[in-house]
Amino acid sequence: MKNLFLMLLTALTLCSCAEKSTFTLWQLPSQADDHGNSYVIRTANGHIIAMDGGKAPEADYLRGFLAGLGNKVDAWIVTHPHGDHIDAMMELMEQRQGLTIGKIYHSRYTDNLIDGEAGSAENTRKFYSMLDGATDFEVVDCALGQEWEIDGVHFKVLAIRNPEIMANTYNNSSMVIRVWDDQKSVVFLGDLGVEAGDKLLASEYAELLNCDYLQLAHHGQRGCSEQFYKSIKFRACLWPTATWLYNNDRGEGFNTAQFESVTTRRWMEEIGITEHYVSCDGLHKIE
Repeated sequence: MKNLFLMLLTALTLCSCAEKSTFTLWQLPSQADDHGNSYVIRTANGHIIAMDGGKAPEADYLRGFLAGLGNKVDAWIVTHPHGDHIDAMMELMEQRQGLTIGKIYHSRYTDNLIDGEAGSAENTRKFYSMLDGATDFEVVDCALGQEWEIDGVHFKVLAIRNPEIMANTYNNSSMVIRVWDDQKSVVFLGDLGVEAGDKLLASEYAELLNCDYLQLAHHGQRGCSEQFYKSIKFRACLWPTATWLYNNDRGEGFNTAQFESVTTRRWMEEIGITEHYVSCDGLHKIE
């Protein structure tokens, strides 16, 4: 009878923990101390969602990380087809080594957008060819406002391609995703630029930008405007940012290069943000 009571108590405790559980978010570090987006989400019951993946040199680390979580990605979200966001992913798609993928969510560029950045066009077409030739996973070309749910974690598309914006073309067509459950929320801005950021801020989805964790646009420099960041509410910053970029240092010391990351850091200080997760500091786990 005592053993039965202990079994029931354990079961109730496990149920209680399950009810209180939330998703885990990892911000993966760069193995080459370079810029690039790479995030992994695990739901309470072990479903895996990947976000971008980083440059090609990150492929082995990403492969190992996903293998350690079961080698199955239920959903892979692509913010936009810049090489520092998709090249590691493309390598894993080409050499699966047991990895299975359920769905890939992205916002497909028009031909004009693809050609709007000559240096990226060939790689983007290769990526789209891989998606078009896929037979073992589903590809979803997301619509604005589209929403889905995986094991109690919600995903909503706040921005997609912007074919009318031909300045900073690829970045300004980043897909913006809000991820949340009843305990925390994250907004991923990809590499969103000033023009698309202002468009989003003026849209019906502006209030959904308020969140707990905000991935800063374009690795924290020359992304969204000061007004954008100061118009929304968030409590922590996700920086997918290399050391040299975070410190604006190309070898001559702090804030000696041409990047604007230090300006963004000042904006965050003015807003009152004190919680920062910077990928060059190593692997960050948010529960």
